[in-house]
Amino acid sequence: MTLRFYDTASAEVRDFVPLVPGKVSLYYCGATVQGMPHVGHIRSAIAFDQLTRWLQYRGFRVTAVRNVTDIDDKILAKSAASFGADFEDEPGALRNEEWWALAYRYEQEFLKAYDTLGVSRPTYEPRATGHIPEMHALIQQLIDRGHAYPALDDSGDVYFDVRSWSKYGSLTRQKLDDMQGAPDADPRGKKDPRDFALWKGYKDGEPTTASWASPWGAGRPGWHLECSAMVTKYLGTEFDIHGGGLDLRFPHHENEMAQSQAAGHGFANFWMHNGMVTYAGEKMSKSIGNTVSPTEMLEIAPPRVVRYYLGQAQYRSVLDYQPTSLQEAAAAVERIDGFLSRASRVLPDPGSDASAGSVPEAFGVAMDDDLNVPQALAVLHETVRAGNTALTDGDLDAAGLALATVTAMLDVLGLNATATPAADDQANTALGVLVEAQLEARAHARAAKDWEASDAIRDTLAVAGVVVEDGPDGASWSLKRG
Repeated sequence: MTLRFYDTASAEVRDFVPLVPGKVSLYYCGATVQGMPHVGHIRSAIAFDQLTRWLQYRGFRVTAVRNVTDIDDKILAKSAASFGADFEDEPGALRNEEWWALAYRYEQEFLKAYDTLGVSRPTYEPRATGHIPEMHALIQQLIDRGHAYPALDDSGDVYFDVRSWSKYGSLTRQKLDDMQGAPDADPRGKKDPRDFALWKGYKDGEPTTASWASPWGAGRPGWHLECSAMVTKYLGTEFDIHGGGLDLRFPHHENEMAQSQAAGHGFANFWMHNGMVTYAGEKMSKSIGNTVSPTEMLEIAPPRVVRYYLGQAQYRSVLDYQPTSLQEAAAAVERIDGFLSRASRVLPDPGSDASAGSVPEAFGVAMDDDLNVPQALAVLHETVRAGNTALTDGDLDAAGLALATVTAMLDVLGLNATATPAADDQANTALGVLVEAQLEARAHARAAKDWEASDAIRDTLAVAGVVVEDGPDGASWSLKRG
């Protein structure tokens, strides 16, 4: 077993060896809670959930930390807009909403989306506002080492001096002189326009609740500083993996790496970034109306289908959304569930076989190779086909083995039954009794060669969304998905 991941910093696929044998420390950027989750947020969470699940399957104890940015310019701006006369009542928006209430409300929306789509809760999910002392300590370290300075205009801002750090730009392989100025603060107090804010001084008109006392004056932290302080507190000055969306490489992750390494920290051993989601080959944009939200996806398809779609590509690749994407994902999930349903009705004790399963070698090779999920899914579907063939041939041993390995693969990919809300057991029981009665009547009709009656029963069940399959052991049924 050799795990290999693509490291953005070195731009190569490298063997993964954790800093501490048997343990993996993972930090990936969570939400800036200034609005509803978009599809990019959820794809990223699913990608790093798949990574966590695979590392755990390979026997590692994973400490996963996913932050919440709950103080930010956009959060304050949206809160301020809710107090204005021209407030636009977007879905879920509240009039006269304090920034901290707005941030908390959207944080709950993110958690709801994660839970609905089967994203495991991280080991810890720290909020930026809970780590102000750690941020102050990091700023002071940088000042003492000559890499940061209080603003030259007495604004109370503190900036990272990018020219003091010769490696600045190395994560994204850019030259400093080719970069644009950092837009996070007024450049008047900066030595260089590209210097970025570590601390933002309080400004008239901002809510006093959004500022904290500091050695440099009242204010609030800069975005990049927050992650460096939180990851260091929980995972130490050097850890295994830092992850996030490709759009965070610059400036966020570039600045994180620079300030942390300038403070003397080894920081991340691997940088892993997931690709973006496009719409029919184009970047999603509200301005041109080609966006699709997780909420809209869940109105079209069940959670497991949405998760299958968002997690089916190799995590570094672009995932392109088409109008038929969820239908195609639903068909794939239906094939899997059809086998599971059929096996559960034929095998004498399917639960005991499934619980002892392990993934096939080909699946493991694919996942070890930089999480090659498309190849892993190919192994999953091939095993489903083999399992159906075994059931048709009456080979229950082979069918049981297929069921066990399919179940193990679904667990690793987060596509098991726990990814959707539990169905009502009483309703399921009632449905099963009614369908079985119809199938028994159909069997009698077929035995009497009354094909018209047999077809009528099958057609009635199909209208109700029940798929009937005939096999050597009689008819089996499943619910049509999507």
